[in-house]
Amino acid sequence: MKSTYSEAFQEQALEKVYQRGKRSIRAVASELNVSHHTLKGWMKKMGTPSPSGLPRREQRPADWTLEDRLTALQESHGLAGEALQAWCRERGLFVHHLAEWKAAFCQGVSGSESRATLRALKEDNQRLARELTRKEKALAETAALLVLQKKSQALWGDEVA
Repeated sequence: MKSTYSEAFQEQALEKVYQRGKRSIRAVASELNVSHHTLKGWMKKMGTPSPSGLPRREQRPADWTLEDRLTALQESHGLAGEALQAWCRERGLFVHHLAEWKAAFCQGVSGSESRATLRALKEDNQRLARELTRKEKALAETAALLVLQKKSQALWGDEVA
């Protein structure tokens, strides 16, 4: 017979699992009289907990949404020194990420706009590099022709012009 558990029970069970210390998930499951497969299913469904609703630690700082970044800036505002470092470590960030995000919010530039600008600048840079290479080759060819012309004049005199 399939048992159904209330959401409150599931939340309490997950809280016990996440605060289990050195005990195994099977031990917590037997204590709650629940199958460990059920408990693991709940864990998978709920995901791993994150501090104060911010993204999980495995998420790269570049993948944070603008909303999460703003929340992080608000929470870290007023922290300095060791307290700020500890706060950043808990969330898998560095202080320079916060500084970049703050500058972006102050300028009003979203990540997609700055990426588009960066892409356009890279394309311009590549175009200019190709043009410079082409002009350098043309200059080298002209210099070689000049040298050949001077050598032919030296060999045959002023007859060939």
